[in-house]
Parts: sequence; C-alpha cells; structure tokens
Amino acid sequence: MNASNELKHDDIMRIRLAVLQREHRDLDEAIVAVEASVNPDQLMLRRLKKQKLALKERIVKIEDELIPDIIA
Repeated sequence: MNASNELKHDDIMRIRLAVLQREHRDLDEAIVAVEASVNPDQLMLRRLKKQKLALKERIVKIEDELIPDIIA
C-alpha cells in the first residue's frame, strides 16, 4: 500500500514539475517581449524576473525530491 501511495505522489510531483516548467518558459517569453519593447517597464521586468527565479527554485526542489541522491 505504501508503494502505491509513493507512486501516486511521484506522479503528482511530475505533473506539478511539468506545469512549473511551462510557467517558467512562459515567463521567459514575457521577459523577452517586455525587453524588446520600445520603452520597457523596468518595474515589470524586475517582477517577472523575480517570479521566474522563484519558479526555478520550486522546480529545483521538486527535481531534487524526484531524483534521489546516489551515494557511491
């Protein structure tokens, strides 16, 4: 029963990871679009970059959880 619960948890985490990665790519595209504008809004750029960094940190945490450390 525990193994099935862990599989379900891993599946949920993989789905969450995919969603966060998609959001990260979307933010990257938004940043590029704002930077390409004639008069880029610096405050908006800072906020988008901060959001992107926070997403990256969450992505790394989930990846660390999904990929166990191998001790040689």
